[in-house]
Amino acid sequence: MARVAIILGSKSDEPLLEKAKPIAEFFLLDYAVEILSAHRSHKKLEKRIEELEKEGTEVFIGIAGLSAALPGFIASLTIKPVIGVPVSGKVSLDAILSMVQMPGGVPVAVVGLDRSDNGMILACEILALKDEKLREKLIEYKRSIE
Repeated sequence: MARVAIILGSKSDEPLLEKAKPIAEFFLLDYAVEILSAHRSHKKLEKRIEELEKEGTEVFIGIAGLSAALPGFIASLTIKPVIGVPVSGKVSLDAILSMVQMPGGVPVAVVGLDRSDNGMILACEILALKDEKLREKLIEYKRSIE
């Protein structure tokens, strides 16, 4: 069971996946990875979100650039926490604004530009609210980076 689902808007976002993987591995966290666009494959994305929820996914991370609708689209389909990771590009502000200007009732937590590592840490912090082992590992991790 993947407790965290990382959804990339396109294959070009894969370098950011490489920043999140070591964090997940350090915390021994099961995660799933999908490449699905909110614009090009919204029906597949909708179906996959439903499947992941049934499989037990607890937190979603949406990594997207340009218009960056992905995290908001995910948030419109689930009541689980959604973390947006904006991808830098020619106009980096577009990705950030697409994530932070969500309408009421459809929240998306947003980490810094290209900070998928922070996205995974935030996912761990959310999961640690009801997972004592993960909580202890987070304390250890935070002490190691001081």
